[in-house]
Amino acid sequence: MASLQTLSKSFPGWVFFCCCCCLLLLLTSSLPLKEASTAHHACRLRKVNFQQPYIRNRTYTLAKTASASDKDTDNRLIGQQLFVNIRENNRCYLMKRVVEFVVKDVLLTEVKNQYPYVEEVAQFLAFLTSELSSCKFSGKKENIEKNLEQMKDKMEQLGENGKTKAIGELDLLFDYMENACTDAPKRGGNKKKN
Repeated sequence: MASLQTLSKSFPGWVFFCCCCCLLLLLTSSLPLKEASTAHHACRLRKVNFQQPYIRNRTYTLAKTASASDKDTDNRLIGQQLFVNIRENNRCYLMKRVVEFVVKDVLLTEVKNQYPYVEEVAQFLAFLTSELSSCKFSGKKENIEKNLEQMKDKMEQLGENGKTKAIGELDLLFDYMENACTDAPKRGGNKKKN
C-alpha cells in the first residue's frame, strides 16, 4: 500500500516531465523543416494582394492611359525576355527588383503628375516589395543582374518615351509579379498589344 501512495504522489510529476520531454523533442525535430518552410515563403505573396479590384483597376487604367501615349510598338520592357536563363525559383526575386526599379526610377519621378493614380499604384507596388523584403536569390546572381540591366538600358535608349512605356506596361508588371510570386494558377502575362 505504501508503494501505491508513493507512486500516486509522484505520478503528476512524471506526467509533467514526460510532456516537457515530448514537447522539447517535437520542437527540436521540426526546426529544420520550419526554417526551410520560412525560406520558401520569403519569396511568396498572398494571392489576395492581387485580387483587390480597386488596385487592379487603378493599375490597368494607369497602364492604358500611358499606353495611349506610347508611340513605340516595337519594343517591350516587361516581358518573357526578363526570364531568359532565370530559374523559376528566382523569378519572384527578379520581379521584386524590377518593381523596385519601376517605383523608384519611373513612378516617383516627374511623371507622377502626368498620369492618374500614379501615387496609389506606386504605394501598392512598394507595399508588395516590402512584403518581399526577405526574398533572396539562390545560386548565381549574374543572369538576374544582366536581364535587369538590359531592361534599364532599353528604357534609357527610348529616351523620353522610356518612362511612358514602363508605365504603359504596368498591367504586364502586375501580372508577371502575380505569376512569379504567388502559388496561383498562371495568368496570361504576354497578352499586350505593343
